[in-house]
This record gives sequence, C-alpha cells and structure tokens, in this order.
Amino acid sequence: MIKIVYGPKGSGKTKRLIAMANADVTTLKGLSVFITDNKRCMYDVNRAVKFIDVKDFNITGEEALCGFICGVCACSYDQEFVYVDGIARIAGKSVSELSKLFYMLEKVSNDNDITIVLTCSCEKEDLPDFVKKYV
Repeated sequence: MIKIVYGPKGSGKTKRLIAMANADVTTLKGLSVFITDNKRCMYDVNRAVKFIDVKDFNITGEEALCGFICGVCACSYDQEFVYVDGIARIAGKSVSELSKLFYMLEKVSNDNDITIVLTCSCEKEDLPDFVKKYV
C-alpha cells in the first residue's frame, strides 16, 4: 500500500510523517525505515525506526531511489513501513514526472506487503491522477 502526505511547502508534512512513523512503531511487529535527504529531523524520529539520509549513499534520481528502497526491503523480510520525506526532491523531478517511480514503488509495496508513505509538496487538486489514487 502507498500512502501520500501532501500539502504546500512549509505546511508540516515532515512533522506529520515523523508523527506517523513514531506512532506506528508502537504497534510494529517488523521493521520501519525513514528515508530523507537531510539530517534535520534525525533526532525527532524514534530510534526504533531506522533513519537513512540518502546523501550518505549518493542517491539521486528516481531509478536510484527506487533501487535503494528495493534494497532496503530486500535486506529484511520483516519490513513493514518505509517513510520517504521529499520524494520529488530526492528524485530531482517534479511530482508530475514521477509516474514511473510510483508504478515501481506500488509493485514493491504489493509484492512485499510493505506500506510506503511518501510526502508530496503540492495541494490535493494539483496532484497528478496517478498520485491521487493513493490519497
């Protein structure tokens, strides 16, 4: 399953994502990962959630990001949640250009029974159709 946290820049998407990750860890049976491209919120995320800054691994572009997420999921069969803050920023494209990435992530999510939660910086009415189905 893919879930979307959306809103304009500065509307608190990252804080909502952190709150979700921290709340989910209380009922978690497996593992949870928080992926972003900076370390600003590193200490806000519960330490039971694996925090990953993609800049530490030189991840840029949508294919590299999807491959990285696949690697994270492959390293543990009890992965339950993957939270990605700033999907468009990490991919280096606008949300409307990420249909291929969303297709790949949906496949990874369904094949591995993992919930992937992504942030998108735009209003609900500005989300592309391929993203709206996850709202």
